Amino acid sequence: MAEPLKNLLHPALVKTMADQIGAHSTGFDTQRFTDLATEHMQQLELMQRAIQIRDALAATLPQDFEQAAALLSASLPKDGRTGMTGWSLLPVSQFVAQKGLGHFDLSLSLLKQLTPHFTAEFGIRPFIHAEQDRALATIGTWTTDANHHVRRLASEGTRPRLPWAIRLPSLMRDPQPILPILTALLDDPEDYVRRSVANSLNDIAKDHPDLVAAFVGGHIGAASPQRRQLLRHASRTLLKKGHVDALANFGFAPLSGIAATLSIETGHVNFGDALAFTMTVVNEGAAAQKVMIDYAVHHRKANGSLAPKVFKWKSLELAPSERVTMTRKHAMRAITTRQYYPGGHRLDILVNGAVLAGADFQLVMA
Repeated sequence: MAEPLKNLLHPALVKTMADQIGAHSTGFDTQRFTDLATEHMQQLELMQRAIQIRDALAATLPQDFEQAAALLSASLPKDGRTGMTGWSLLPVSQFVAQKGLGHFDLSLSLLKQLTPHFTAEFGIRPFIHAEQDRALATIGTWTTDANHHVRRLASEGTRPRLPWAIRLPSLMRDPQPILPILTALLDDPEDYVRRSVANSLNDIAKDHPDLVAAFVGGHIGAASPQRRQLLRHASRTLLKKGHVDALANFGFAPLSGIAATLSIETGHVNFGDALAFTMTVVNEGAAAQKVMIDYAVHHRKANGSLAPKVFKWKSLELAPSERVTMTRKHAMRAITTRQYYPGGHRLDILVNGAVLAGADFQLVMA
């Protein structure tokens, strides 16, 4: 069994934090910090542990934020010297976010310093929320930083719907202020950064689909393979939903004369086994057509309703009268992100986002 996520923050890590901070301040009460940070820790989940360690920092670091920031900065790895790194910096970034709003520039500078050692994407969001224009003016300069972690912080930290983090309602309503940041990173040499840009654009697409489709259309001409891959990943939600302009960006025209049939081979699927099915698509039109084939599994919810989840399958070009048959097995097994319920489910075949065939099946739980 996998180690519980909460154990990423543990007493030994707290002890190491205490020693590293204490090495730079004779006045830092390492024992009190350790006691406060680890109290009843076994009973706490990951983010609860992070908050408790953050509060222990607030109780034991200098009350003057500038002094506290200097001590935390000194405790980071520098010039080949060891220091706080990894998950120990999650509560540190939370401390900066909580205590540093009155020291705007100093706090953003400190978060920039620590992000090469552990992402500060959660820590910068309260600053964006408090003073968006001021924060983005600073964050925008990070797009040209030599360190790829800092460049990624510029895109990841400004994502309107960043998972696990507070949302940024202002940017959800109007994402235009972060588009220059994303544009500056479209051709970043690091895939790590480009994927962050794609995820941010995909976030925006959930609230502003036409805006993202237009953005992609404006940046896909003569795009490098790396940029094209980024823009395709950024458009994944729009493509699954069959957004006409998003499909056109990648050469998928509205369907004309395309038909599909579906055959489910396992009408009753035992939980833990796979749903097996066969799909045939044919071009009955007079011209070749580029098609994107996906499928949607409509999972049963606790209240009996069905909720679709779209899965990517294959893209191909069909000549006139060409017929293609494909088979697939879709596992119906336990995953951390879904609760399964027995009973009727549905499978749909989507071609260029349009449902062309579908059939029902039953999920049987042990």
